[in-house]
Amino acid sequence: QVQVVESGGGLVQAGGSLRLSCAASGRTFSLHAMGWFRQAPGKEREFVAATSRSETNTAYADSVKGRFTISRDNAKNTVYLQMNSLKPEDTAVYTCAASWELVPTAVQISEAEYEYWGQGTQVTVSS
Repeated sequence: QVQVVESGGGLVQAGGSLRLSCAASGRTFSLHAMGWFRQAPGKEREFVAATSRSETNTAYADSVKGRFTISRDNAKNTVYLQMNSLKPEDTAVYTCAASWELVPTAVQISEAEYEYWGQGTQVTVSS
């Protein structure tokens, strides 16, 4: 079992940057693909970014491509989301999730593939 805890959210002006972190417990972090999702008020949760176990493959939502970067440090059991050029429409609760994967290069963009979820961290971008 994996537990994940997000940090790094906050209030930032449009055009600014934030880096979110997701720390995972357990000794099997490197066996999990990781993803970030977000949910804005009144909207459904949506996929943001994901990385495979080995970080060989990554995936991004079109709305964040070129602005956000997902990375992971398996030695630290941590996955990061670097968010640059933030826009007011990026305002949401950002949640980290883990998916046990047999294939090291598998990357998951569907919520249904993730077994473990964090509580989320609020990101607010002011205009």
